[in-house]
Amino acid sequence: MTLPEGRGIEGTAVVGGTFRILHVSTGNVCRSPITERLTRHALSHRLGDPLAGGLLVESAGTWGHEGAPMEANAATVLTDFGADPSGFTGRELLDEHVIRADLVLTATRDHRAQVISMGHSAGLRTFTLKEFTRLVRAIDPATLPDPDHDGVVERARALVRAAAALRGWLLAPSAEADEVYDPYGGPITFFRSIGDEIHQALDPVVTALTGVPARH
Repeated sequence: MTLPEGRGIEGTAVVGGTFRILHVSTGNVCRSPITERLTRHALSHRLGDPLAGGLLVESAGTWGHEGAPMEANAATVLTDFGADPSGFTGRELLDEHVIRADLVLTATRDHRAQVISMGHSAGLRTFTLKEFTRLVRAIDPATLPDPDHDGVVERARALVRAAAALRGWLLAPSAEADEVYDPYGGPITFFRSIGDEIHQALDPVVTALTGVPARH
């Protein structure tokens, strides 16, 4: 069975394989669309063309609003960051999404538990976004494959293995530290604060994945 490529990315062959990042929230209309599109935006700034590095980014919701557009406030937040909100449609999380993902980043610990409960050996590659950020910050970039020599995909795979190995040693300072709260139904000010949280959490992750710091 041929599985579809990540949404909004042309399905062309990539030398050295691909690395698929799946962002998960509840409805797939607020947090995970923001995270998906901010990830793509950051990767484009680092790599020019994320697909050239083999990185594919998508999202889904544990109670996904299948076919729904993202919330208007979420689209506004993406526009604030210069990211593209166009063409997005919500999806319900399916087994196939988890099976093909190399890294699953969830908004909350509940979402993480739901993904892991689906099976498919997802435990070692599923983290909350903020949990993964915390673990990534503790990893020495010099211990990861050189993206110029080994490719971004190999570096990304090594980063996930290293983060999984650290998880039991580097615990969250509080239960809330790993959560990105749901802005659904809230004012644009709340959406913007959540967008800032997601943006700050993604920056070190994308830098670690690509080996390229943000260009300010």
